[in-house]
Amino acid sequence: MEESQEQQHLWWHQGIIYQIYPRSFQDSDDNGVGDLRGIIGRLDYLKWLGITAVWISPIYPSPMADFGYDISDYRGIHPLFGTMDDFDELLQEVHKRDMRLILDLVPNHTSSEHPWFLESRSSRDNPKRDWYIWEDPQEDGSEPNNWLSVFGGSGWEWDEKTQQYYYHAFLKEQPDLNWRNPEVQQAMFDVMRFWLDKGVDGFRVDVMWHMIKDKQLRDNPPNPDYQDYMATYERLIPAYSTDQPEIHDIVQKMRAVTDEYKERLIIGEIYLPVHRLVTYYGPDNDGAHLPFNFMLVNQPWDASTLALHISEYEGAIPPGGWPNWVIGNHDQPRITSRVGYQQAKVAAMLLLTLRGTPTMYYGDEIGMRDVPIPPEEVQDPQGLNMPDKDLSRDPARTPMQWDGSENAGFSNVKPWLRLPDNYKRVNVAAQRDDPYSMLFFYRRLIQLRQHEPALYLGDYAPVVTKGPLLAFLRRHGGKRFLVLLNLSHRPALFRSEHTIYAGTIVLATDPEREDRHVEKNISLSGDEGIVVALD
Repeated sequence: MEESQEQQHLWWHQGIIYQIYPRSFQDSDDNGVGDLRGIIGRLDYLKWLGITAVWISPIYPSPMADFGYDISDYRGIHPLFGTMDDFDELLQEVHKRDMRLILDLVPNHTSSEHPWFLESRSSRDNPKRDWYIWEDPQEDGSEPNNWLSVFGGSGWEWDEKTQQYYYHAFLKEQPDLNWRNPEVQQAMFDVMRFWLDKGVDGFRVDVMWHMIKDKQLRDNPPNPDYQDYMATYERLIPAYSTDQPEIHDIVQKMRAVTDEYKERLIIGEIYLPVHRLVTYYGPDNDGAHLPFNFMLVNQPWDASTLALHISEYEGAIPPGGWPNWVIGNHDQPRITSRVGYQQAKVAAMLLLTLRGTPTMYYGDEIGMRDVPIPPEEVQDPQGLNMPDKDLSRDPARTPMQWDGSENAGFSNVKPWLRLPDNYKRVNVAAQRDDPYSMLFFYRRLIQLRQHEPALYLGDYAPVVTKGPLLAFLRRHGGKRFLVLLNLSHRPALFRSEHTIYAGTIVLATDPEREDRHVEKNISLSGDEGIVVALD
């Protein structure tokens, strides 16, 4: 890559995004819930780790039916998290450390207590009636169609006063906005400008692919692959309630708002197959900068499967599009619980050496696992609404484990969710200086990535392997790195028949392996990953 091309790369091309679930990061005022001042107090840790961008889940005023994803005021801060002055200080402190701040934007729905909805449901002829999706019942009085709520049950809620149904893709307390209405669009673009004027560096846009619905409100077809253990929402394929063609016009308009400012980022939360996901980059790369790629979350932890999907994704990204990778978030089981502690190190190496922007989830860097939450302590509405499905997201949202003191250094009082029994051993303080720990490994891996243009800007080329091995090259200028990952617990041999890959191991999941010279056939232990600087 020529130097002039390299200069065109933006901060997120080299960056590492770290998601904070604010309720669970650090409590500063002893109410058991994390807050903005708590985040401020931990920014030096994030800087030490090598994080370049912080994404914060919703902190706006909210009745908390869905823990902040039901917003009642898009331009405020929930008192639970602090004040606008606290937010302004957080933004200033993040920027002072040469990091970026990304806010969660939730434009698909508001809280049912948002002033917009209170007006909308007040009467059929209210000027804001068409800001939401209201429909008459069918002739027999039933719902307008068969659309379901992601959180269980029907997606339609009857309003006795105005004798119509309104649509909610999630809780009934989260009515969907009508994004076909230009006034809704303008109101939300003004919200974006409010925060961009403050200096935020971008938005992660919640459920972007939900924002426009079929104008005819046609029934969704049944899912032939539905199984009883699945969420009830998956009984149908959301062919008409999500991913409609008109959404791309909306995404382009959102991008145009951010383009009024310098180097601001739009990330889209989109759970779709690759060929549909990449359309969100826009026809002229004028859509979302980073349509979230959840492949490492959704695919089986199998070398040949992942290799195939990585290549499919790389091949599908349009010219000018930039890849991205996610390995965990507030909606998914933690990576350590999905693949085990040792494989979680291999997963970290994969996440941070693939081409594209990586997004980490708080606590993954110390190997936090899903914490079992007794039924009587479940707080997540998804778990409460479908208790027989065991779908609560609480286990992946527990407080950050900072040290071995009471409440893990998160709070001086009992946290809003319980801590695991092993937090006195699994925490930042215990791992920070331990060369064999997960945290120490993450930090060294991040340092290597950030100091090698081949790893943050370079080309990606798959290397054909057999068995449980996943291998690829990263190349930039004259430098080449071979990344070799064993996705199994048993030893494996990397055989190179046509190309000799000789070089020095610069990073390994087992630090005892480092600085060794390897060539041609390379043996790997179970759960081992290595990065080889090729000769």
